[in-house]
Amino acid sequence: MTTELLAPLDLAFWHLESPDHPMHLGALAVFDAAPGAGSAADDEALVELLATRAAAVPRLRMRVRDVLLPVGGAAWSVDKDFDVRSHVRHLELPPGDFAEETARLAGELMERPLERGIPPWEMYVLTGGEGGAQAGRSFAVLVKLHHALADGMRAVAIGAGIFDQIADARAAGTRRARPAPPRSWLPGPWQVADRARDRIGELGRALGIGASVVRASRLDLRATTALVAGSSGTRRLATAVLALEDVRRVRKEHGGTVNDVLLATVAGALRRWMLERGERLPDCDPRTDPRALVPVSGRRPSRARQGAGAGGSSGSGNMFSAYLLGLPVSEPDPLSRLTAVREAMDRNKKDGPSRGPGAVALLAGQLHPLAHRLGAPLAGNAARILFDVLVTSVPLPRATLSFGGCPLREIYPMAPLARGQSLAVGLTTYGGQVHVGLVADGKALPDLDGLAKNMTAELDALLRTTSGEPAPSAGVRAEPGLAPGRAVSARAGRPARAATPAAPAEAAPAAEPPVPVQLALIAEPAEPADLAR
Repeated sequence: MTTELLAPLDLAFWHLESPDHPMHLGALAVFDAAPGAGSAADDEALVELLATRAAAVPRLRMRVRDVLLPVGGAAWSVDKDFDVRSHVRHLELPPGDFAEETARLAGELMERPLERGIPPWEMYVLTGGEGGAQAGRSFAVLVKLHHALADGMRAVAIGAGIFDQIADARAAGTRRARPAPPRSWLPGPWQVADRARDRIGELGRALGIGASVVRASRLDLRATTALVAGSSGTRRLATAVLALEDVRRVRKEHGGTVNDVLLATVAGALRRWMLERGERLPDCDPRTDPRALVPVSGRRPSRARQGAGAGGSSGSGNMFSAYLLGLPVSEPDPLSRLTAVREAMDRNKKDGPSRGPGAVALLAGQLHPLAHRLGAPLAGNAARILFDVLVTSVPLPRATLSFGGCPLREIYPMAPLARGQSLAVGLTTYGGQVHVGLVADGKALPDLDGLAKNMTAELDALLRTTSGEPAPSAGVRAEPGLAPGRAVSARAGRPARAATPAAPAEAAPAAEPPVPVQLALIAEPAEPADLAR
C-alpha cells in the first residue's frame, strides 16, 4: 500500500484530539460463548482469532506520519514494525454482573487516547464476571478506531472483518478490492483549469455554509446543566435495547421514518431524565431546546468497502455532513414531539445535507492543512455554540453474525465527545432490536443509566399512541409528570418482555424509505458481501 495523504477532515480529527477529548469511535459487541467455554485456553483462542482477523485488514496496518508537503499535512503509511498483538489485548472482568462490569470497563477504556506513532486502533476481548444471568456464557469485544482512520460507515466495514461471515468471504477471495492509485500531489496542466473551476464552486458553497453556521451559532447557552458541564476527561457508558418492531409500528401509524421515531425517542428520554434530575425545562420555544448534530453519510457501502479493504484514496477519508435538529424537550406530548422532529427533519432533507449549518464538516475540505494544525483548538471549542449532543446511527448487515462460532447477541456503537460536549448517542439495529450506546462525561452525567432506562419508557409512550395498544398495567414505574411506561429490568433500558429473536438473512424485513442519517442508517443496511473488505 502506497503513502496516502490524510483527507482534510481526517486531518482535522487528528489535530482536534487532546488528552481529555480522545477522537476515537468505538463499538461494544456481546457474544454468547460456546457451551462449556470459559477456560483460559478458550479465552486465549478468542484473542488469537481476533488478532489474526484484525491483521488481515490492510487499513489496520497504517499509521500517521508528518510530511514536508503540503505544509502542515500528514500521510498514512504502512507501519513496517506492525505487531498486531500490541493492539489486541485480553482483559478479565472482576466478579460481578457481566453486563454492568463490561459497561464500566468499556467506559474506562474509552477514556484513554490511542497511542500515536503506531496504527491508531485497539481491540479488547473482555471475559469473566460472575453473579449475573449471563455469567460464564458471554464475552465481549471492544473495538476502538481513531476518527481519522474511519468515519462510521468505514468503521463498520473495518470492524466487520472480525465476524465469521465476513472473514470467510475474504478468505475465499470473493469480491476482492483493487488498490486505488495514490493521488498525485502535482496535477498535470490539463487538470488545472478543471480544478480551478471546481475550487470556485466549492468556495461559493463554503461561504454559504459558513454564513449558515454563523446564523445558527448561539452565545446564550441555555441547554440543560448536564449538557453544558465542563469536561473532566472521564467516560461513562450506558446501554439500552429497543424493539425494532415497536419503532416500525409507530412509524407506520404516524408516518415519517424509523429515524424520526428514534430521534423523537431520544428527545422524550432527555425530557424525562431532566425532570427526574429536577432541572428546569426549556421554555416552550424551539430556540431554547437542546440541539442535536445528526451526521449524514457521504459514502455508499461499496465505497466504505473499498476504503477499508484497499486503503484506497478517494474513498478512504471521512465523508459526511450533518443536520442540526432541535430536540423538542419543551413539548410535553410524545406525539407532538414526534411531529416536530419529523417536520424539522423534512426541512433538513429538503435543504440538503450540504447547505445548512450542520454541514460545517464540509468546510474542513476547503482549509489548508496548516490551518487544521494551528486552528484545531479554536475549532474544537466552537462545537459547543453550535450543538449540545451528537446523535448518530450506524448500519449493520441484516444477516446473523458470529465470531468463532459464537453468535453476536448485542452491539452498541460509541461516538466521541467533542470539546464542550457531555453526551453522545449511538444507534444501530441488529436481530430485530435497536441497540443504543450512550457515551458521556463520567462526572457531568453520573446518572447516565437513568437516561438509558428512559429510552424504553419514551418508546412505550409513543407506542401507546398507536391503535390497539393496551393500557399499561397498574404499578409500573411512571416518569415525573408523564404517562407511565412499561416495567424495565435491572439492565439499563431492557424491556421486561421477551426480545424479538434474530431474523435470518433471507427473512429480512421490508426496507424503510431512504433516510440520509449517518452511515446509510437503518433504512440502508449494508449487505455482508459489501463489508467483506
